[in-house]
Amino acid sequence: MVSRLISDRRREPEPLPSDLTAARDMVRAARHRRREEARRRRYTVAGVMASAGLVAILGMGRQMLFADDAAPAAAPTHSETPMLAPPSQPASPPPEAGPAKGDGTFAYATTAGPIAGAAGALKKYRVAVENGAGQQADAFAAAVEKTYADPRGWTAGGDLRLQRVAGDGAADFTVFLATPTTSEAMCATAGLHTDGYTSCRVTGKVIINLARWLTAIPEYGAPVADYQTYVINHETGHELGGGHEACPGEGQPAPVMMQQTYGLKGCVANSWPYVDGKRYTGPKVP
Repeated sequence: MVSRLISDRRREPEPLPSDLTAARDMVRAARHRRREEARRRRYTVAGVMASAGLVAILGMGRQMLFADDAAPAAAPTHSETPMLAPPSQPASPPPEAGPAKGDGTFAYATTAGPIAGAAGALKKYRVAVENGAGQQADAFAAAVEKTYADPRGWTAGGDLRLQRVAGDGAADFTVFLATPTTSEAMCATAGLHTDGYTSCRVTGKVIINLARWLTAIPEYGAPVADYQTYVINHETGHELGGGHEACPGEGQPAPVMMQQTYGLKGCVANSWPYVDGKRYTGPKVP
């Protein structure tokens, strides 16, 4: 029986420059190389299939052979890199998804907020929106703050408090809202390949993709506002040390640490780490 002939090649990510424009150019070049490798592998697979057909004619049987077009880059533990390759994206996002590219600089929310949570270690965070994204930093900060203050959020366990600081003052982490182009470059500094589609977390940075923020995903089965809450809680969960989880069963709520952006896998949409007053989880993803 013909075995899989094309093995996934996994490389350690190359260090990227801190400059976003240079990082973006490097990421695009790397993606172009991956696509070329995928194209060559398709030709190789086609040749193998043709040879298998000849063997069948000779009476020796035929084996169907399938190979992935391309494999995702190897991901570090608890990475936000997608488990599967992202859906193909159009060259320009639809108007409702906002601009594909901003200025690469950020405006910070101007005011501080109250402490969310009754007990536990206090973590301070900043909120920033990319200039040119068409969004206001204070409005985005209000959405983040509302999510963190909800009794179903990460502070419900009684071991964590969260507080927003004004401007770009000292903080434990920053929540960014960035256009697809800029978010891709920011995620790539840690070797995470989002193809401009997903959000991610880099140490100290919760990076929300503007297009996903504005339009969510197809067939999510819940309002965009619910997806916005989910993506904040999901990426913040990574910043707090959480890893990915799987759907626990057909028709059950999706764990907030499940990659809901890539489909619900039989679960139903859920935005919160705590459900009915208890920490809600699913099977750990290796």
